[in-house]
Amino acid sequence: MNDLLIRRAALAASSWDPEARTATAVLSTGAGVQRMDRAGEYEERLALEGQVWPPSVPLLDSHRHHGLEARLGSVTDIRAEGGELRGVVRLSRASPAADRVAADLADGHGFSLSVGYRVDAWRQTTEEGRRVRTAFRWHLLETSIVHIPADPAAGIRSDTMIDDHDAGSTATEGGAGDVTTRAAQNAQIRAIGEIAGLDRAWADSQIDAEATVEAARAAAFDAMRARQADPIRTTRATVGTDFTDPEVRARTIGEALYTRVTPGHTPAEAARQYAGHTILDIARDCLRHASVSTTSLAPMKVIERALHSTSDFPLILGDTVGRTLRASYQAAPSGLKAVGRRTTARDFRAKHRLQLSEAPRLESVGEGGEFRHGSLVDASETYRVATFGKIISISRQALINDDVGAFSDIARRMGQAALATEAALLVDLLEANSGAGPTMADDKALFHADHGNLEPAGAGRAEPGIINLAAARLAMRKQVGLSGELIAITPKYLIVPAELEIMGEDLLAPIFATKTEDLNLFARTLQLVVEPRFSSAARWYLAATPGEVDGLEYAYLEGEEGPQIETRAGFEVDGVQVKVRLDFGCGFVDHRGWFQNPGS
Repeated sequence: MNDLLIRRAALAASSWDPEARTATAVLSTGAGVQRMDRAGEYEERLALEGQVWPPSVPLLDSHRHHGLEARLGSVTDIRAEGGELRGVVRLSRASPAADRVAADLADGHGFSLSVGYRVDAWRQTTEEGRRVRTAFRWHLLETSIVHIPADPAAGIRSDTMIDDHDAGSTATEGGAGDVTTRAAQNAQIRAIGEIAGLDRAWADSQIDAEATVEAARAAAFDAMRARQADPIRTTRATVGTDFTDPEVRARTIGEALYTRVTPGHTPAEAARQYAGHTILDIARDCLRHASVSTTSLAPMKVIERALHSTSDFPLILGDTVGRTLRASYQAAPSGLKAVGRRTTARDFRAKHRLQLSEAPRLESVGEGGEFRHGSLVDASETYRVATFGKIISISRQALINDDVGAFSDIARRMGQAALATEAALLVDLLEANSGAGPTMADDKALFHADHGNLEPAGAGRAEPGIINLAAARLAMRKQVGLSGELIAITPKYLIVPAELEIMGEDLLAPIFATKTEDLNLFARTLQLVVEPRFSSAARWYLAATPGEVDGLEYAYLEGEEGPQIETRAGFEVDGVQVKVRLDFGCGFVDHRGWFQNPGS
């Protein structure tokens, strides 16, 4: 039988990420653990170098191995680093138990990790007269989150436990000794009973039955299993948060200040103790935490020292601004973003999107006939992510005056500015080349007669009416792929400028008709998207869903989705500087999912 073993470790205080639901934990240090086998006491060590780590192991609830509800997530990015075995704990978003763990971690409550592994090979040496057994080949199997660390006196890694891996030998440093006489076997059976914590009567019963050493050892294992429900031996690694860490303090106190800005927000338990604090109170708290005396300091000096003597105070103000900015940024996204596909980019180089044609048509194969090869045609469109940003300042006067309205107003405006920047980039892309759209890989504009997605000049169809929509939909239905096969695209969105909004609403409004000629054919098939930034009051578009065919695509830098906030104590200005950065890009990766009517 193989053992499942654990090592104590600590979670870095600043590693808990509530948005990604991840935390970095030290799974093992490989340090020596005192153990006992039938040959006596020895020290067990784990070799961390030279192992093959699994890409991930399950994260369980208290070593429960049955049922999906016991799985809390996984541990990934397992690696040996700096003499420690580390991994990233990732909590599941589909587990209520994982949600409770995430909430407690955010509030500063700690947990313990119990990491299980199986040893495949041991190396035995002697150091200063002490026996040392090193597991130089072992496998990590699972990790569990538990509420209370293991008690060393409760039988976990107990000196009274018998080792399964020693079950077949009388191991010493030089090798194994043979048991050849009945007296020697009886002596070893008594030793097994003592190591397993069994009484003398048990050993006498085995000897009276003339049991072999192997049979007595098996009986000892059975008695131990009956006495201990879980034979898996574990140690624990503590997972928790520490409010001495600046990032944790910034999130906690920043949320309390955000509650003052947004009265409807319900703060977490850890933030409630700061809910009534003014900006000056928070500055004093940051200075006390940094062991800076505030005795006899005027409010202006308290603010100045908190800005320049601590890292907490600018971080707290930045957290408050960031929360307000994100709330404003998410409130009213651009209509064109709903029509496009969202992706991420790993860097700022040109993002290539490979477009495969439809699969070749199947051909008839006769009895015993040969299957013919087909091919896929590809095309490539590119676009890139760029950086946009602005620095805003919160004056020292606003901080001293406890003007929380300055935070909400500035942050709200910057969130709206980030939204406006994205929307303007999408509109500029669509209206490039005097409204014909960006130039595609075939050196033709997005909307071009050769692409079959542009209303011909002089066709007499301008405003979005039933006849005009029917003609546009027919053109999209007749679209062909790269190899010339019909792909029959279904339009989903009617995109109009603000000047045509009333007309579009009237056109798509549901009508409960009493006559066939009054039936509104497009009321349930199209959705209206209004973009007031369009420069033309007459031009309108039809677009398919991104899930049916590629078209408009926009991307954020990986790990930097949406506007990002950085803060520092101002030097050029007297106060706090907040930098807002947005890494965003957009482009068209295919022309077939869109149709344009110039409106004239």
